[in-house]
Amino acid sequence: MFEELKEIICNYVEVEPSNIHPDSRFMEDLGFTSFDFVSMMGELEEQFDIEIDSARAGSVRTVQEAVDYLSTLID
Repeated sequence: MFEELKEIICNYVEVEPSNIHPDSRFMEDLGFTSFDFVSMMGELEEQFDIEIDSARAGSVRTVQEAVDYLSTLID
């Protein structure tokens, strides 16, 4: 899941995949805007055929938190 998410992240911000780590924060470290983040959540919903709770997604700050949350929806 982590590697798949890294690829998707690179579609939204100018960052090298090697610079994306589990503890990377979307806004502060990777340069996401709130629009980028919401757009990425929409793509994840389509790609994995899941429904992301917007309130829960709003509490996701790091890549690992996103991986953990997505894992609960996909499994």
